Formats: sequence, structure tokens, C-alpha cells
Amino acid sequence: MAQKKEPSLIILVVVLTSIALVAGLALTGVYALTKGPIELSQKQKKEKALSDVLPGFDGTIVDTVVNFEGDDILVHKAVDKNGKLFGAGVETFTMKAFSGRFDLMVGFDNEGVILNTEVIKASETPGLGDKINKNKSDFAKQFNNNDPAEYKLQVTKDGGDVDAITAATISSRAYCDAVQRAYNVFMKVKEDYHE
Repeated sequence: MAQKKEPSLIILVVVLTSIALVAGLALTGVYALTKGPIELSQKQKKEKALSDVLPGFDGTIVDTVVNFEGDDILVHKAVDKNGKLFGAGVETFTMKAFSGRFDLMVGFDNEGVILNTEVIKASETPGLGDKINKNKSDFAKQFNNNDPAEYKLQVTKDGGDVDAITAATISSRAYCDAVQRAYNVFMKVKEDYHE
């Protein structure tokens, strides 16, 4: 009976390298195909969020970047037809979320009162922390029409005015942190705004 010939080490290396190369090229191709649609989808989501956080606004949006605590924060200043500051939509984030980071858009009127908030990107725990999204609970509504100068942006457990999501205190605290950052940035922009 003839003895089976074992493949040489060189042949094994060539085969494994070929497989890795084909897999790498396939991943590169998929990335190239999906990059544009993903970026477009994210842009549309931000535009919708901006529209949602500045209800009724039909003037001009002037984008500016504000450096706050070492981070660049994008502020969409809403200027009415008379050149007066209507308010702003602030793209903010927090790193204190259960999943690490989530991004919000927070709208303010010209006095700093919160008009609305919208989640731009988050990956909190399904059924718990994901209740920060408006389609999952009414949690975010409690921020609307409140002035952070008087409304303490902390959960009640920490002495604040915000009712936390049951079993999702970390996500609730993170949401408060992101809104507070947005408010701080807006107040900085408001002080620098000249009509």
C-alpha cells in the first residue's frame, strides 16, 4: 500500500496566505460598497435630528465648531430672517454610557431652554438602556421645555431632576451628561454670538 504524501510546509503557507488575501480583498470590496450609503444615511439622520430639535425653524443654519474640554463639538446656530439667534442644535456625546459612547443632538432656544433631544447614534442594551430612544420610551421628553440653569441635569438618585430609566441608571446618567455638555457649549456660543 502506498504511503500518503504529506503536503509541504511551503504549500500550506501559500494556501493560507491565498485564503487570507482573498478574504482581505472581499472585506475591502464590501467596505468600499457600503461606505458611501452608510455616510449618506448618517448625514440624513443628523439632518432629521436637527430638524426635530429645532421645531418650526425656517431660517439659516450656520455651522461652527466649538472646542469644549478638548473635544470639538459641532454647533448648528439657527439664525432667523432678521439675523437674530433663534437657538441652536448641538451635536454632543458622552463617553459615560454603558456601551461606551453615544451621540445626541440637543436643540435650544435663544435663552438656553431645551426644545428637544434626539439620539443620533447609540448601542445601549436592548430593552434597558436603549429606552433613551424616543421610539422606546418617554424618557427624553422630560428634558423638553426645561432650562438647565434651573433644571438640574442629573438623575434624582444623584440629587437631580431627571427620572432615570428603570434598571438603566448608567444610560440615564450618560444622557444627562451629554445634555449638560450640549448646554455648556450652547451657552459659550450664545455669549460669543453678536447679532
